[in-house]
Amino acid sequence: MGKASRRERKDKQERKTKVAPAPFVARPFEGLPGEADWVALREFVPAATATVDFRYADRSGQATIATVLPMAWPALHRATQDGGRVLIAMQSGGGSGDASRDLAAALIAGLDLEPGTPLTSVPRPTFDTPRLQDLVTSTTFEPTLYDGFDFWIEEGELDEDGKASLERANEAVAPTHRLLPDQSAYWCRVGDRSFVRWVLDADEDTATNALARLIAADEAGLGEGRLLGAFRASGLLVPVWEVDTTLEPDAIVDDFAAVAQRFDAHLADDAPLDAEQRRARDRLVSRQLTIR
Repeated sequence: MGKASRRERKDKQERKTKVAPAPFVARPFEGLPGEADWVALREFVPAATATVDFRYADRSGQATIATVLPMAWPALHRATQDGGRVLIAMQSGGGSGDASRDLAAALIAGLDLEPGTPLTSVPRPTFDTPRLQDLVTSTTFEPTLYDGFDFWIEEGELDEDGKASLERANEAVAPTHRLLPDQSAYWCRVGDRSFVRWVLDADEDTATNALARLIAADEAGLGEGRLLGAFRASGLLVPVWEVDTTLEPDAIVDDFAAVAQRFDAHLADDAPLDAEQRRARDRLVSRQLTIR
């Protein structure tokens, strides 16, 4: 066999054994319980956790999904009395193009760590590696929000320098509250302004049409608050309102519930948009940003 033939045969073998990269997924958390809350914790909620059940190979248990972890760790295998629990950071990044595979890779790698050990880098996922949808067995996803990052540590774990560092991190957290337990809508105060971000779990185009109908009908106000626009995150639409900064979250719950009810009515309307609704949709889309 000549050199050219051997080289061609070798190239063919390498192509057969080469693992395909993880494909891009525009809506990575679709199919998980509480998809909209997964998106919220990944994109803008500063300090929160949620517990999920998982099964991987011959291992099963519970993992804690956190917004962020110290030192931007992707995961941490906590040392606890029950043998440890893996914490996974939603906002640690990941560049595979599929956030679900990135987080699943962090969970699997975290399971292999000794309790008390952080994960500093995530093995790059491929087409063959599992997604969260393959691992998570929970039927609900219920975030718990915090005023700071004290959930990182247990009593007595920090020295004085560590406590000072934690205090500085806590001071930077924007106050954030969930408005209703059945809606992924979050009030937050940033400086001297207050906002409501609502992650819509409907198909993006359908949600955009419903929001356009809401605007055209002059029904998009949240009490005295005004709709600023919307952005796209992990394949879902997220409208944003600016609200009166002197009001606490409880004071706008009823107004938000009314907006949600009106939106649901428009969401059920599958008639073609009229001229005014199309103009509202065009204005909405022209100002949208996409967060990957």
